[in-house]
Amino acid sequence: MDSSSVALCYHRQRFVSVKLTLSDLILPSLKNTRILVVGDVMLDRYWYGTAARVSQEAPVPVVNVDRVEDRPGGAANVALNIVSLGARCTLIGLVGNDEAAESLRSTLDAAGVECDFVVQPDWPSIVKLRVISQRQQLLRTDFEKPLKAPELHNAMQALLAKVAEHIQRANSVVIEDYDKGTISDPASLIAVARNAGVAVVVDPKLKPLSVYAGASIVKPNQIEFEASEGASTSEQDMVDKGHALCVEHNIDALVVTQGGDGMTVILADATHHHVPGRPVDVFDVTGAGDTAAATLAITASLGWDVHDCAKLANIASSLVVAKLGTATVSGPELAVAVRRAGHTDRGVVSLTHLIESVESARLAGDKIVFTNGCFDILHAGHVAYLEEARALGERLVVAINDDASVTRLKGRGRPVNSLERRARVLAGLSSVDWVVGFAEDTPENLLGLIKPDVLVKGGDYSSDAVVGADMVRAYGGEVAVLGLVEDCSTTAIVEKVRNQSAD
Repeated sequence: MDSSSVALCYHRQRFVSVKLTLSDLILPSLKNTRILVVGDVMLDRYWYGTAARVSQEAPVPVVNVDRVEDRPGGAANVALNIVSLGARCTLIGLVGNDEAAESLRSTLDAAGVECDFVVQPDWPSIVKLRVISQRQQLLRTDFEKPLKAPELHNAMQALLAKVAEHIQRANSVVIEDYDKGTISDPASLIAVARNAGVAVVVDPKLKPLSVYAGASIVKPNQIEFEASEGASTSEQDMVDKGHALCVEHNIDALVVTQGGDGMTVILADATHHHVPGRPVDVFDVTGAGDTAAATLAITASLGWDVHDCAKLANIASSLVVAKLGTATVSGPELAVAVRRAGHTDRGVVSLTHLIESVESARLAGDKIVFTNGCFDILHAGHVAYLEEARALGERLVVAINDDASVTRLKGRGRPVNSLERRARVLAGLSSVDWVVGFAEDTPENLLGLIKPDVLVKGGDYSSDAVVGADMVRAYGGEVAVLGLVEDCSTTAIVEKVRNQSAD
């Protein structure tokens, strides 16, 4: 085994060994964490003004520019996100000897980013100019010029030398590849990081994903993934293609970002996870990928499981798209969002989603109440009971038997309503936070996974007769038995309907 293989094994063992619950997704102090960012550095320039008239020369708005703002973009925005989250960052990239480069360096220095640029004489720094009025982007113009082959080769060699100089201080590396020419030899960059035993996060654009062989995490969006691996006919098809890519090219994991649909994590060991999207008001998706890359790199350097890295990156990205233009997310802002995640999340959920939501709600200090039943025909007794149960805490989980278990418990002809319909009706009640289905006759498996603070049952049970009561009390939870509204019974309603039909 050569030295690079030894380093890679060490890096992978460190990278995927730790699994966290959602309540642990708060970043620790990062003052001793340093991330190395290598890639296409750009200046995002914004012209703001009012557009009150249409030009006489062409059917376009005339913008009266009253404010100009420069923001670091591309790899520079990744670096800004890293320091905003509390870590240290060294940024390596190509710039020209011009005013745009000076603006970039000045802003980044002020933010605490250590810049070690490769300066290319007679080559313009990349500038993207956006014209904005009333929070709407009206126009974007790009100023860029490709490097010729000899200059590009020399620039890459200078870049590699700087990476080799800084890699020993780095906890992880981000390769930010916007296909502007800086990352012309990704394999060499990845090899330097591998030899140092450092995790590598790649944010790609148009290159085939196979060129990033050996990376820890490759983070394409859906379009970039399909441009490389072909269109996916289903999520499983995407997972199969992603797994094959990881195995063939020695990539630890793919994190495929899917906009409002969240992220899909595909691992080389054939496992995969989906991180659901978060409901937000989207003002501008500019830089969302940069924020995700920064968060993935920081969490990977901490040894987090890839799924946990993606969950935090998903929350961070949801914050930045609610801002206008190239933006960053701060550590305290992200911590608050994690604590609030459970409060914005309710409805019919999967078991995985429920566990994450409950953990997040606990982080915010909420008391979790749990009840279960068939809830075949929702009636006034159910509504009153659920309202009373909800009053015992801040969040209410309602677990409902699936159709097969209802039939086993209630007999032929039941349920009257399918699991999907029963779940949707329950989720519409203001007293109910989460609804989840289960296939067993009792909810003991769910109770063991969720560990609610209060287990509630309705009817004429004694508290000792409630299924799961001993389990809940064993970990310090409470058991409550509530009465039901008299003359309200699903069975009685079903019998009444049947009798009337017979008549």
